[in-house]
Amino acid sequence: MNERSLPASPNWYCSRCSDVSSSGLLGVGAKNNIYLIDVSASSCRVTGELVGHKDLVSGFSFCQHVGQSHICVSSSTDGSVRFWDSDDKVLIREDAAHQTSVTALHWSPLDKNLVVSGDEKGIVVCHWYNTGDTSSFFPEPRTIFCLSCSPHTWSCVAVGYKDGMIVLIDVSRKGEVMHRLRGHDDEIHSLAWSSVLGEDALYCRSEDGDGGGIGVSAGDGKGCYLASGSKDQTVRVWSSTRGKAVMTLKLPFMKKRGSAVDPGVKERLWLHVHWPKGRAAQLVSSCFSGELVMWDLTRAGKQRWTLFGTSSEGQNHNRIVFNMSSVRLQDDRELLVSTSMDREIKCWDLTSLDCLWTLPTLGGFVYALTFSPVGTGCLALGVGDNMIRVWNTLTTQNQYDTRSFWQGIKSKVTALAWHPQKEGSLSFGTDDGKVGIYDVFSNKPPQISSSYHRKTVYTLAWGPPVPPMSFGAAGGKPSCSLYSCAGEGVILQHDPSRLSGEATDIDKLIRDTNSIKHKLSPHTDLSWKPDGKVVAIGNEDGCIDVYEAPALKLLCSIQQHHKIINTLRWHHDHASSAELLHGLLASGSSNAIVYVHDLRSIVENPPDSPVVLTEPYRRLCGHTSKITGMAWSPHHDARLVTVSYDGTAQVWDVLQEAALSNYRGHHGYLLSVDWSPVDPDVIWTGGKDFTLQEWRVSKQEFTKPPKGKKNTELKEKMKANPRQKKKNKKTLGSGGAAPLETNGEAVKGEQKAAAGQELSGEDEDDEVSSTHSPVPAAANVEIQRKAPVTARSKDKPVFPDSNLQKKKKPRSMLPVSTSMDHRPKDDLLQDCVTLAAIRHSEAPPAGCVPGQGDHIHLGLFSDRPALRRMFESEEENHVEAGHYDSVVYLRLWSGDLEGALQLATEKGELNDHLLAIAPMAGFQAWSRAVEAFVKQLCLQEQYLKAASHLLSINKLYEAVELLHSHKLYREAIALVKARLPADEPVLKELYTCWAAVLEKDGHFSAAAKCYLAAGASFDAAKVIARKNDVSSLRTAASLARISGEVALAQSLALRCAKDLAADLDWVGAQEVLSAQETLLVHRLHLCVAELLAATLSDPPAGSPASCASSNTWASPGEAHVSIQDRVRGVWEEQFGVSQESVGNHSATYLLQELKSVESPTPTANIPLRQLQLYSSLHLTRTVLSSLLDDGGQLLKEAWQAVSWFRDAGHFCVSAELCRLLYPDGDVRVFSRKYSKTLHHTEEEEEEEEVKAAANSLQAFVTYHRLYEHWWKNSTRVQNGVSPSDGDSGPADEPTHRVVNGGGASESRVRENAACSTTTRTFDKPDFDASLLLSEPHAVCQAAQRSLGEIQERLAAMVLQHSRAQSVPLQSGEEEEVESPTQTSTTGGTSGSHGSADAAQRSEEPETLLSLSAKMSEHQKQLAALPVSIRVYPHPDVVECCLVLLHLSESSPSVSKSLQQAAKDLLRKHGAGLKASRRFLP
Repeated sequence: MNERSLPASPNWYCSRCSDVSSSGLLGVGAKNNIYLIDVSASSCRVTGELVGHKDLVSGFSFCQHVGQSHICVSSSTDGSVRFWDSDDKVLIREDAAHQTSVTALHWSPLDKNLVVSGDEKGIVVCHWYNTGDTSSFFPEPRTIFCLSCSPHTWSCVAVGYKDGMIVLIDVSRKGEVMHRLRGHDDEIHSLAWSSVLGEDALYCRSEDGDGGGIGVSAGDGKGCYLASGSKDQTVRVWSSTRGKAVMTLKLPFMKKRGSAVDPGVKERLWLHVHWPKGRAAQLVSSCFSGELVMWDLTRAGKQRWTLFGTSSEGQNHNRIVFNMSSVRLQDDRELLVSTSMDREIKCWDLTSLDCLWTLPTLGGFVYALTFSPVGTGCLALGVGDNMIRVWNTLTTQNQYDTRSFWQGIKSKVTALAWHPQKEGSLSFGTDDGKVGIYDVFSNKPPQISSSYHRKTVYTLAWGPPVPPMSFGAAGGKPSCSLYSCAGEGVILQHDPSRLSGEATDIDKLIRDTNSIKHKLSPHTDLSWKPDGKVVAIGNEDGCIDVYEAPALKLLCSIQQHHKIINTLRWHHDHASSAELLHGLLASGSSNAIVYVHDLRSIVENPPDSPVVLTEPYRRLCGHTSKITGMAWSPHHDARLVTVSYDGTAQVWDVLQEAALSNYRGHHGYLLSVDWSPVDPDVIWTGGKDFTLQEWRVSKQEFTKPPKGKKNTELKEKMKANPRQKKKNKKTLGSGGAAPLETNGEAVKGEQKAAAGQELSGEDEDDEVSSTHSPVPAAANVEIQRKAPVTARSKDKPVFPDSNLQKKKKPRSMLPVSTSMDHRPKDDLLQDCVTLAAIRHSEAPPAGCVPGQGDHIHLGLFSDRPALRRMFESEEENHVEAGHYDSVVYLRLWSGDLEGALQLATEKGELNDHLLAIAPMAGFQAWSRAVEAFVKQLCLQEQYLKAASHLLSINKLYEAVELLHSHKLYREAIALVKARLPADEPVLKELYTCWAAVLEKDGHFSAAAKCYLAAGASFDAAKVIARKNDVSSLRTAASLARISGEVALAQSLALRCAKDLAADLDWVGAQEVLSAQETLLVHRLHLCVAELLAATLSDPPAGSPASCASSNTWASPGEAHVSIQDRVRGVWEEQFGVSQESVGNHSATYLLQELKSVESPTPTANIPLRQLQLYSSLHLTRTVLSSLLDDGGQLLKEAWQAVSWFRDAGHFCVSAELCRLLYPDGDVRVFSRKYSKTLHHTEEEEEEEEVKAAANSLQAFVTYHRLYEHWWKNSTRVQNGVSPSDGDSGPADEPTHRVVNGGGASESRVRENAACSTTTRTFDKPDFDASLLLSEPHAVCQAAQRSLGEIQERLAAMVLQHSRAQSVPLQSGEEEEVESPTQTSTTGGTSGSHGSADAAQRSEEPETLLSLSAKMSEHQKQLAALPVSIRVYPHPDVVECCLVLLHLSESSPSVSKSLQQAAKDLLRKHGAGLKASRRFLP
């Protein structure tokens, strides 16, 4: 892979995330990868990676069997389990049996093919390596934390759960639970089986109370022991045969750094246990603060443990240990490897318990790396885990001699720079804008600059001081300054000897020296030439400016890049050809090209005016993404190495523009690079994958970066690696499995989009959230797995338990002056002398201005003008830091209340306190502050509070409008009604708008209230009626009536009454209409409808059970009383309507009102109840016409009432209505009670329509009486019983009958004829049957029948034609299709026309034209008939002829003339019927 490297930190809170093979290869899961490390007693070496998981690695285990020791298995929180070949570093197979995060994994030490895994839902899966099969079990519905396979029984697996339960299951019996081990009361972190078979005597206290003491045997020697470590701070040893604990070990509390560990703090404990092979009585466990202890299970007394690493100081971990695994080398030395939260992997000798070596790991991006120019081989790393590592790469004793520095950092280290002359002085910059200097050879905390950047520090550089910093080598002071460039685009100059002093912005000097008026482009990088004569500054717009020190005169401007400058580097000044290469400047930007510029002539001969360069000296092309870092080789001339977002490092020969070597060992983009100061062939690189790698230029396979716009492989990895914040921030309290922690760095990749170099990338899946440990340690950041931690900011965690952290100190109001009190003791004593001179002298000492500059803090102890100067300086600092609230309070203390209010208004920092004191500045200032605060509150969506503040300055209408505009109608209306008159127009507008919103949302009742309050009663009634149910319509009608909306009230009441009548709620319908006096005629209509429904003999409509409610006067009356007489009687008694009524009760007025009511055309789809309403409407008009003695209108309306049921197909109901209307069978007699015969005057007789209606009505009455007479006096032969009166009647009549020309019901007549063959006695009919034998109507009906037959034949021809077009027919099929047509044409003829047509059809085949001609002929025949015949039809004449002829055969009641007339009509119009052949010769 490479020479040496520091891998990523192993993942945290995993029960088995590392393992050692029998050959000494260590595998650790870090982030999504597994790092392979070759382990020996003297050293270690990273040999490779297993890359492929899409999420964090949660488990790892080697196969410990001979021949398969290179095979390993890993699990991930993405639910996958993968098998790997560690020799070839390739994936063998992936299993996806789990649906959720896998939390535990183990390769069976007994069966070389069995791997067992468990997930957070409690599912246990067995994976068979040789076959690829899997089997799943669900022993317990709990979250699995760990599991371990027995080394003695292949099918026995111990599973530990989150709630403290341990179960032993048998995987050969579908996961059957053999034992449940109860004793722990918290999470099971680890399980370890004893490698020695049998349960020998151990010193223990009996867990069951059945004895105890030394030598207690816990079993019968056939089983083995199982050890468990739990969060409850105990280690228990269990008997697998008895299923009970035989020993409990409590962790010892050891002092560390002078303070005892609090045993109540369980969140910081992870208790891992490891049972070394072949040691039945020795058990290794972790402890509270990273210590490892060896337990002697046979020893008595309290001190039963031995601490690891006691031979020398600092051997132990200083954070909790997560995993341990052991291996026996070929020289019989047994090694133990441990991983910890302190980001170190340690190797221990199990015999001496000493630490053999330590491998540091990295918990974040490697943002910066640089070799010391003074201390040879001393490499400093700036890492995203909030730590600095200093590695002595040249030591021979310890290859990884690394020290970590964390104090005072508390954020990601993004920039480093060694002092060019002072050994051990290392400057650093952080993600939160902090700049400081560490002395790496001391244990002192760093010096921190009091001047903070607002954004991430990207570059640090040492260079000669520039004005106004006036110090030199004299007096022992340093001769160089520290420059820092950060994301906000500012470069600050810090005095390294007085970091507490204020840093200066070099932009002011640049403007003054070069007379620049315009705004400078934000700076993104800087680099001093090694000789200190010039400095190159890169800008956000891609421009590079070169300035001459110390005045920073602009020499030239390089305008070749078009994107943000990320890195600048000058060529070193110790080249062999110095005069040619000293002026080379390399630059890299966010595009992929590296430019090299030759500035030697400009530096040696500065021009009078700035020069603009647009062409580079050399152009290095090959990278496919942005350039992030570069370094010149100190061993070669013009040799450069660059790193890029394409994931590779490239070595260039600059003069030849040639690519020499390309390194591709990283997974992810690179961020930092430096050349080894001692080996010309070695380069060090660091990047996103949390690793630092050493590699040789000469050993690389590739010479150029991979082709393409982006590195395709890298891009796929980045896409396949989803953001891990969600899972990493989970806590065990949330109910899931233990969240996996990688290394603890916060996932915050800053981008150099607007103000600086992009350090961490386009996505933010790089690092994992971190917290700061309250206990000092070398590794200062970690995630509290147990406590529910939520990050409020990127580096400020929030702990729910206040005991775990110190109370946050409030921010100082005077930070600049306060920082001056934290200087060295000599400076503080000198301050006292200076202050005494100021107080007791008329003039202050030279160069001393209290409250300003270096003496800003003295303003607090001097006069008021000095205090004001101090306030001004503090305000400037607060403004730069963005602490505007502090500026406001400073101005308030100064008495500048108006200025404080103005600043707070501009920055949006107004609050209730400022507003409360605003009146002190005057009404105008207060009013402006209130208005500004209202706008601020509206942006925060606090509208009610904003409106209340408007009221305080008497802006009532504005407050109402504010509430109105944000749809707070209820509050706005309450405010208007409380403060304004009742007739205020805005009130009506609010009600109307609110009603519209409520109506749109379906809140009709509330909308109606708003309309009523706004005086819009009509709209209120309409909106209530939109519900369209009975109760809503009734309410809407009442509301409209009360409000005076008469027309609307009538309309709504009528709609409600009709709905109630349709549901047979007659009483409710009358009540609704009774409230409206003008709806009397509709009450009469419903009265008739109720009487009709109660009188008709249709059970669904007339039975009492089917009525919701009915009036008392609608009960069935006497049978001999006609319905019209009952109607007139009820009208007169209940409604006061009679012939003598006048005014609104007169028949003339009521009939006129009722004529305006329309009724639809009768169809067969109208329900019977609706038909009764329509028929009763005409019946009401009939009764009103009788009151007016209008015989013609009466007959027409009566005919309409009867025809409604007949035309809709309800012949039984039509016959019953005829019987009820005309019990005597004479339509001229309309009423018995009010006896009067309808006589037509000469003028009336001339009215053909009235006469036709009368004849039609009489014909149908006679038709029904004819059948009633026939059925009443005939006896059915097959029954032998004379039908009684109750058995006969219209109810037996067939319901399907075509009255006006549809063809007589031949089957019905045949049946009636058969029933009348044997008769007894016949009564003489009391009606005139000659009216039924109407020649004109017979002609009309025959023509209509012929038209129907022709239409049927035409339809058959069309069907035959369509079939012939779709599928070719055979001759037999054609005959089958034609035969129905021929049958219909021969059998369906009637009368002479039918016979002639039949004769003609037998001779000539029918065609479409011949049928169309016949249809036209019949249509003309119908058109020639009088209109009254078609409008007022008669019963089927042919059917009536057949019935009369049947009667004539057995009864003398039918006269000869009537028989002859029937035969003549039958011969003309029904000769083709089979029933007519009996009567025709």
